[in-house]
Amino acid sequence: MSAVWTYFTISEKNPRMAICKACNKNISRGGSSAKTFSTSGLLYHLKSKHPDSEFDKKATPKRKIHARSPTPAAADVFDMIKSEPKMDSQFRIGFIGAGNMAFGIAKGILSGCVLPTNVKVSAPSLRNLGRFQELNITTSHSNTEVVCTSDVIFVAVKPHLVPIVLNEISQHVTDKHTIVSVAAGVTLATLEELLPQGSCVIRLMPNLPCVVLEGALLFARGTNAKQEHGALLCSLLQHCGLVEEGPEAWIDVHTGLSGSGVAFVYLFAEALADGAVKMGMPSALAQRIASQTVLGAGHLLRDSNKHPAQLRSEVCTPGGTTICGLHALEQGGVRASTITAVESATERARELGRKSAAPGSRK
Repeated sequence: MSAVWTYFTISEKNPRMAICKACNKNISRGGSSAKTFSTSGLLYHLKSKHPDSEFDKKATPKRKIHARSPTPAAADVFDMIKSEPKMDSQFRIGFIGAGNMAFGIAKGILSGCVLPTNVKVSAPSLRNLGRFQELNITTSHSNTEVVCTSDVIFVAVKPHLVPIVLNEISQHVTDKHTIVSVAAGVTLATLEELLPQGSCVIRLMPNLPCVVLEGALLFARGTNAKQEHGALLCSLLQHCGLVEEGPEAWIDVHTGLSGSGVAFVYLFAEALADGAVKMGMPSALAQRIASQTVLGAGHLLRDSNKHPAQLRSEVCTPGGTTICGLHALEQGGVRASTITAVESATERARELGRKSAAPGSRK
C-alpha cells in the first residue's frame, strides 16, 4: 500500500472517494474498480494544499486496498510529490470553444486552486462567452492568443472542426503545452498527426452533468503524455465529478455509456413523468418527482457500492407493484433497447473517428 494513504481514509459512503485527514476534503481516488486505485489526485492534493503537513504516520485506511508496488517509506511521500510538475494558483488554462463541455470543465477547475484570471476562452462569436465572463474568465476571439497564454489547452469544438483548429494553432504549440481534446470520435493518432511531433496530447470525454459538477469523465494519454500529465489533469478535473483514466479503446464506449447515456436517462425520466400524467398527476409535479427519483436512485447506486440488480431486488416485494412494473418494462424490451442504444452511440463515435482521421505526414 502506498504511503500516501497515511494521509487519507476511505469514504465509508463511497469507496471510490478518499478523505483528507487534515481538511476533510473528498478526493477521487481513481482506479478502474473497487480493488484498484490511483494516488495521482491524492498526491496533488497534498502538494497544493498541505505541502508541509505532518500527519499521523501510523494511521491506515479502513478498508483493504490492493496495490501492485511495494510500500515506500512514509518519509518519501513528499519526495514523490516534489517530483510531480507544479500546479498552483498561477497555472494557466485555455479553452478553444465555449460550449457546454467547456463551461462545465471551467466551473470545475475554478472550484480548485486555479484563479479565474488565469483562464482564457476563445470562440468565434459572443453567443456563449457571456456565461464565462460572469465567472470573471477572460474571453477572446483568437485561438492563437489562448494557446500562447496557456499551459493546458482544452480543445472543445465539434469533431469536424478539430482539424481546422489544430492546423491554425499548430505552429504555436510547444513541448510546454498539454493539449486536451474533448471532441467525440477524434482519435489520439489523428490529434498527434495534426500537431507538431512530440506534442503532449490527452483525449478526454466528459458529459453534460459536468456543468453541475457531477460529471463522469474518462481520459486516455497519447504517446508523449506521461503519468504526471495524467495526474495533473486529474487534479484539475477532480471537482467536475468522477475522473477515470483508461485505454483509448474505452473512450468511444464511454461516449455511448455516459456522454450519450445522459440523454437516455432524460428520456426515461420523461417517460416516467408521462406515465404519472396518464394516471392523473399534474405534469409539473410529475416532472419534479421523476427528476428527484432519478437523482435519488443515482446517489444510492453510487454511494451504496451495490450492484444495480441488488438494489432493484431490494425494491421488489413478491406480488407487489414494482415487480409488475418491471415485468411490463421487460415485455417492452427496455433492457435490450438500452444495450442497443449504447452500442449504436459507441459505433457512431467510432465512425466519427474514422471520418476525422487526418492523412498526411507529421509536422
